[in-house]
Amino acid sequence: MNRSARRRLTAAVLTVVAVTTGATACSSSSGGTSTKAAESKTYTIWDPYPQFAKDSEWAKLLDVCGKSAGVKIKRTAFDTGDLTNKALLAAQQGNSPDVLIVDNPVVSTLAEAGVLTSTDDNKIDTSTVDPNLLGAGQSGGKTYGTPVGANTLALYYNNKVLKAAGVDIASVKDWNSLTSALEKVKKAGKKGITFSAIGTEEGSFQFLPWFWGSGAQLTDVGSSEAVSALSLWKGWLDKGYAPNSVINNTQTTSWQEFASGDYAFAENGTWQLGNADKAGLDYGVIPVPGAKGGNAAAPTGGEFVTVPVQDDTGRYTTTQKLVSCLTSSENLKFTDTTLSYVAPTTEVQDKQVAANAKLKPWVDAVKAAKGRTSDDLGTKYPKISEQLWKAVQSALSGSKSPKDALTSAQSAVK
Repeated sequence: MNRSARRRLTAAVLTVVAVTTGATACSSSSGGTSTKAAESKTYTIWDPYPQFAKDSEWAKLLDVCGKSAGVKIKRTAFDTGDLTNKALLAAQQGNSPDVLIVDNPVVSTLAEAGVLTSTDDNKIDTSTVDPNLLGAGQSGGKTYGTPVGANTLALYYNNKVLKAAGVDIASVKDWNSLTSALEKVKKAGKKGITFSAIGTEEGSFQFLPWFWGSGAQLTDVGSSEAVSALSLWKGWLDKGYAPNSVINNTQTTSWQEFASGDYAFAENGTWQLGNADKAGLDYGVIPVPGAKGGNAAAPTGGEFVTVPVQDDTGRYTTTQKLVSCLTSSENLKFTDTTLSYVAPTTEVQDKQVAANAKLKPWVDAVKAAKGRTSDDLGTKYPKISEQLWKAVQSALSGSKSPKDALTSAQSAVK
């Protein structure tokens, strides 16, 4: 790693440490985090899946890929919030894992810090990956890694509530028709729509489909299009189509409101499919509509499989075999089914829908989705997102108009 890259890395480490609560993430007290095995035939993999134990199918897949490459795998799982800081510190110490699986918005942070190799360097094949999903791992014109899968947001709807209100879901095609449906639902004595507008990244994540669906861009959060999106949400609250609780709702508490059976719609993600079935709701799913129709771009969640920079460049050949194994069509289908993700390639998406028709609207939503750090925003995104959720909070609480809130946000971003 050259001197300028190390300076970027040091700055990135300081930034992450500064925003980490307490010193826990910097501690070396969590056993098993030394990543460079003395034995050259041992390759290290870090992932954000601590829910999968050593005897899980995921862990077994890692071992299978290791055996196919002729090496032993040493796996360490971290909570998502800890993994970025650990990766930055390890790189600074020359102790990076061979394979690093990270949340997609983090990729640009690590890339700009000089932690990751590009796909041009490590020869990872991304030719079959949907371009909109690959965008989350791109920075400065280069691609860093490949997505293991994606989740995103869409609208769940309650057939029973809509039927009682005389609403045909097929009529909901844009913002006007959705608002009209909410009006009918309220007149029928039911509740309209619930979502998460909390003052955190969750709030920005949930607002983005409406923001992008208006035609707005994150490079100008004060645009008239952005104002129209925030005005839509504010109008729903003012008319009682959405509850005031959305201001404090997480995606979990928002889902709990929908699961009560009283709401017509809820904005939420693929990860709630199992809960929707458990709740016994007569439900369906449609992509978030754009202002004038079509599917709005929703933000992508999910992880990228990346290859950190190594002093011993001879390790990359085997690492490439490991990544290719983990992201092969057969293994992607298994992994994405386990994680409730939509696969990043059309071939595997088609297999998923063939096995479970309920995934069709989610595949459509993912195909229209967009990475939060796309458009080469990279490490600019977190600051933009913070101002966006603050603007949403200000507008929905009534302390500022949507226009004033977003104008202030754009000024703060600049």
